[in-house]
Order: sequence, then C-alpha cells, then structure tokens
Amino acid sequence: MKHLAYVAMLSFVGTLAASASSATATGEPTIVMADAATFGAAPKPYPADTKMAVLSGDPSKVGARYTVRLKIPDGTRLPAHTHGDSEDVTVISGTLLVGVGSAFDAGKMIALTAGSYASIPSGTPHYAMAKGETVVQVNGVGPASMSLTAP
Repeated sequence: MKHLAYVAMLSFVGTLAASASSATATGEPTIVMADAATFGAAPKPYPADTKMAVLSGDPSKVGARYTVRLKIPDGTRLPAHTHGDSEDVTVISGTLLVGVGSAFDAGKMIALTAGSYASIPSGTPHYAMAKGETVVQVNGVGPASMSLTAP
C-alpha cells in the first residue's frame, strides 16, 4: 500500500514538474513570482486538503534538485512519516508545529514561524501540524518520497 502511494506521488509530482523543469533543463534561471505558483492537490499520503506547487526541478527524478511549496490548511496534521531524501524546509507563512519521533505527540512539538528553517535528514521520523494556513517551501534531491511510520 505504501509503495503504491509512493508511485502515485511520483507520477503526480512528475506531471506538476514538467513546466517547472523546462527552464532548468536549458540552463536558464527559474523565477516564480509569489502569486504565480500553481497549486494542485498534493499526492497521497499527504492529507487530502494539502496543496502542492512544484517551483523548480523534478522531485520524481533520481539526483534532480527540486523545490516545492506545500499549502497546509489550519489544523491539518501530517502524521508521523519519513522521507527517502533529506529535505530542507522553510516556513513561508503561518506556523508549522513540528516534532521528531515515530508517533504524533502534540506535547513535544515546537513552533516554526515564518522565516524559520529545518533540515530533516533522510529516514528521520517526524510529524507536523499547521497553525493557521501555512505555506512551507521544501528543497531536496529526488526522488522525493514520503512513507507513513504507522497506519
């Protein structure tokens, strides 16, 4: 089941990345204005109300640098999970509450406000929740993957 979600995620992200990667494929700069990011439904296993925009690169390609933004509605929980790649996360707006561990524990979360940054190594179990509508930017090297630590 987790493998199918990963395959679906890569397929979706590859589709979103097609236009974003065209500039970097030719060696030209990629410039995305704040109001021009095109958000679509984030792939599973992200919660259904989470949106994603690929700003540059292709998260589905091995060794490809990528930048995506996630728009997470107020109160949305990202259950405990790991990623196959290391990710660098910057909070653009709102507040992202984060915790490290394989089970969601609100008492152990810290608040990352706009401008805050976190680097999460590959395989590190963590969880998060949005306080207010929250937008985060994630940079990594593909292929991007997300696996829930518990059903």
